[in-house]
Amino acid sequence: MDLVIRGAHVIDGTGAHAGYPADVAIAEGRITEIRPPGVKSAKLSARRTLDATGLALAPGFIDMHAHSDLALLSDPAHEAKTAQGVTLEVLGQDGLSYAPADDRTLDTLRTLIAGWNGDGSDVTFDWRTVGGYLDRLDAGVAVNAAYLVPQGTVRMTAVGWEDRPAAPDELMTMKRLVAEGMAQGAVGMSAGLTYTPGMYAPDAELAELCRVVAAHGGYFCPHHRSYGAGTLRAYEEMLAIARETHCPLHLAHATMNFGENAGRAADLLALLDAAAADGADVTLDTYPYTAGCTTLAALLPSWAAVGGPDATLARLRDEPTAERIRHALEVEGSDGCHGVPVDWSTVEVSGTADPALAPRVGTRLDGWPAARALLLADRLGTTILQHVGDERNVRTVMRHPAHTGGSDGILHGAKPHPRAYGTFPHYLGHYVRELGVLSLEECVAHLTGRPAARLRLPDRGLVREGYRADLVLFDPETVAAGATYDHPRRPPTGVPYVLIDGRFVVADGRRTDVLAGRSVRGTGRRPSRGAGG
Repeated sequence: MDLVIRGAHVIDGTGAHAGYPADVAIAEGRITEIRPPGVKSAKLSARRTLDATGLALAPGFIDMHAHSDLALLSDPAHEAKTAQGVTLEVLGQDGLSYAPADDRTLDTLRTLIAGWNGDGSDVTFDWRTVGGYLDRLDAGVAVNAAYLVPQGTVRMTAVGWEDRPAAPDELMTMKRLVAEGMAQGAVGMSAGLTYTPGMYAPDAELAELCRVVAAHGGYFCPHHRSYGAGTLRAYEEMLAIARETHCPLHLAHATMNFGENAGRAADLLALLDAAAADGADVTLDTYPYTAGCTTLAALLPSWAAVGGPDATLARLRDEPTAERIRHALEVEGSDGCHGVPVDWSTVEVSGTADPALAPRVGTRLDGWPAARALLLADRLGTTILQHVGDERNVRTVMRHPAHTGGSDGILHGAKPHPRAYGTFPHYLGHYVRELGVLSLEECVAHLTGRPAARLRLPDRGLVREGYRADLVLFDPETVAAGATYDHPRRPPTGVPYVLIDGRFVVADGRRTDVLAGRSVRGTGRRPSRGAGG
């Protein structure tokens, strides 16, 4: 054996069994034997033994909603996630990422989502396909990563920035791009339906793409059209597409934000339960915080983004058009702000693309003139926190059996959301130990076994013989998120060991130099005759 972990308290990731003491043997990247402590076995001798007395041993945490698309390539340590015990991230979220893309689209994307990922100046963009991007990850990165084909990027490539249904030939191009991405290893398709240009797609177009995804064994992961006004209608819209296309559905960061949705999480869960009772395959993810995080430009009405970032900046410079934008934001409730008139006091600057604007970080915007000036000066690159969540909803949703954990962690910016660095320890420390919202076994299942089942991973997500040794050891009595809104990059406590493929990426609480992460590819099942794509 390569390693025996002795005396750990095993939390197996199923949620169905109480934790139990065991010795766990690992060889060639897999769990080879699990035995009660002290039981003699030829397999339980190894070159290295780790005394795990007082520690819980769980499957590595799976971040179902991550924005580390470039960070994995530019930051070998990636301590934001490794220190939390994350061993797998799902990338390509919210309909916007860097593959598949042609040169023109890629150049636009680097500007469009610089607030999420930076401009990529420290990354060599030597891929254009999903397979090419996954191959880059296979060169060795900090944690494993799966990828969703981003619908907004696909639409940008095939249609451009026009607010109209795709023409028949454009739709065929999109279906081809999605099918190719799935065949090359994507696990599904994401959409960002409050982000341009993805939000310009009508439901019929989304359904056509979902049929391709379903035929290839993947799932649809939408950031739906509203998390504010009309949010339940937006959820119903996504459920209807799932029913129509028989495509498994995973609802991204399924929070119920803004004042009109306070205390209404049960209404959302009733919709999910009804759909599941009808045979729909539905899951969701959330982060355990009340504030949201996005770009300031995302709040603008969708019509202001037609033509791309340069056209948006031109509209902001034009006084009459800027006044129309203000009216949409402050009076009507723009579609970019989920149909809710923006309350500027809830909007906190968390990062700027231009270092000269760094003094604005941590300040609240005091109205449209300040927001407009910042958008222009930072060329739409500003990241914000929006303090619009409801704690009752956070707790209610995380208890649902279809729930999984996702950080939605944006790592870029001087003052990022603490969820990027603290989501998983925060679940375990605050919501399990301090509040008792979930038992330890239930919580670990939400963070491991259930997401692995959604991703259809046959040998990850559980502490089980034959499974991959992607594991985390944590202290249930001390595990906690160090990150706060004031100190968002403070590391967690109580997570001394993390293994990927049986190799220590964190040992004694310190990041090692091991790059054991690789791409985790979907089945790529090709469609049967007659299926779309």
